Amino acid sequence: MTQATFNLQGHNPDVLSCIANLSNDAVFTPPEFVNAMLDSLAAQWGKDNSDSNIWEDETVTFLDPSTKSGVYLREIVKRLNAGLTKEIPDLTERIDHILTKQVFGIATEKLTSLLARRSLYCSKNANGIHSIARTFTNQDGNIWFERTQHDWHRGKCSFCSASESEYSRGEDLETYAYPFTHTSEIETRITQMFGEDMRFDVIIGNPPYQLSDGGGGGSASPIYHQFIQQAMKLEPRYISMVTPSRWFAGGRGLNNFRKIMLEDGRLRVIVDYVQEKDAFPNVNINGGVNYFLWDRDHIGECEITTVAPGGKKGEPLIRSLNESDIFVRRNESIPILAKVRKKKEPTFEHRVSPLKPFGLRTFFHGSSVRTHKSNIKLHGSGRISWVSEADLETNVGWAKKWKVLIPRATDGNENYPLPIWDQVGPFVSGPSEACSETYLVASLAKSKTEAEFIAAYMRTKFFRFMVSLRKSTQDNKASLFAFVPDLEYDHKWTDSELYKRYSLSKEDIIFIDSMIRKMNFTNE
Repeated sequence: MTQATFNLQGHNPDVLSCIANLSNDAVFTPPEFVNAMLDSLAAQWGKDNSDSNIWEDETVTFLDPSTKSGVYLREIVKRLNAGLTKEIPDLTERIDHILTKQVFGIATEKLTSLLARRSLYCSKNANGIHSIARTFTNQDGNIWFERTQHDWHRGKCSFCSASESEYSRGEDLETYAYPFTHTSEIETRITQMFGEDMRFDVIIGNPPYQLSDGGGGGSASPIYHQFIQQAMKLEPRYISMVTPSRWFAGGRGLNNFRKIMLEDGRLRVIVDYVQEKDAFPNVNINGGVNYFLWDRDHIGECEITTVAPGGKKGEPLIRSLNESDIFVRRNESIPILAKVRKKKEPTFEHRVSPLKPFGLRTFFHGSSVRTHKSNIKLHGSGRISWVSEADLETNVGWAKKWKVLIPRATDGNENYPLPIWDQVGPFVSGPSEACSETYLVASLAKSKTEAEFIAAYMRTKFFRFMVSLRKSTQDNKASLFAFVPDLEYDHKWTDSELYKRYSLSKEDIIFIDSMIRKMNFTNE
């Protein structure tokens, strides 16, 4: 059993820490990150099971429903091998028991199925002569893969919304129709895969994040939540998965998923990496990543740990997740938000226009010359042009008012301290002016002076901080302003005045300064 000994011992370098990712959507998880998740799982198991050690239990079963490199299963096997030494003293018998009875995986692709089997069994064939498992009768072992087809309906997959034009492929190419999510009967499907009525104690992994939906411009639909929802249907004791953190506040098609997760009460642990580089150094995932631990038998609060930019882990905070319609990421933000909301003031989002405030698309441009008929100044993408009232499709009356505009897309929470707005920032737009969907109307105003006061308020660190609590992408929309108090605009608000108004402490202000950048806006 020298192969097993070599495979399971800690050696440097670890080949699974050196493999390049297939893409930003199919991310190979570093072994150290996997072990942080397993530590969290083991700690919770001990709390819930009279301080017992999960790795000393020969009956516990594990499933990775999105196996890529096989690193999750390999690290689990290493821990079980050490933990079961007394229970199953013989190494050959112990390894065979673990590999055949306790760890299971569903590969994402043909390539990853081979890689995972090589990682786990030291052989591409589970029943081969070089395999460290001894009693498999099939070459796949417990790493299942079968090429799966999408269910096309009107050009999109009914399960994952993938584009038929992009993913309807020949036999020589991957379909990216993941078996775990492409079924409405997951329990039956699991039985078909593994040949018996399987019940898993732990479902763990790092699922693919998104697939192109054919919307153009790189448009993609998230799919990671589908893995989580399928896992919940299997009712394991624990679920632990990695996801982009965008679902906390945004993300296409994730509103219902977010509502379920925040109101479910069974999230026990969330470890949130504000910047993805501190978790996955070679991957770009806008908005950071997190892993969570879902506990089937838990109803209550959740332990939140924030990993700040640079990798510094903060102190855990026990919080209720249904305190808001979104999950507020930074624990230090919670007391600030509470102080602001304590005043029960109206909020700013009712002032903000929907997308396409005047019904004009980004590519719409008017005349390059002002005429008697085309006398409305249009703020568009990259240039100013001139239009008539007849060109405006909606909210024609707004063109006659003072207003504050803001770019439709600005900073996407990447570099700290955050600017939130770009260098243009909020700016005043007068009567006889309109805009394409390149901009939002952040607010209408009664006068030029009031518009200037509103724009000044929007430039404050306080205002930008309150927006940052809900902003996870480049997009700006009305819902981002739901935590911002809507005040009287009879003077120019300053940060010092706002901090005093909401009784913010010195620590609160230091935190805001660490989060929000001092800016010199071009329209200030």
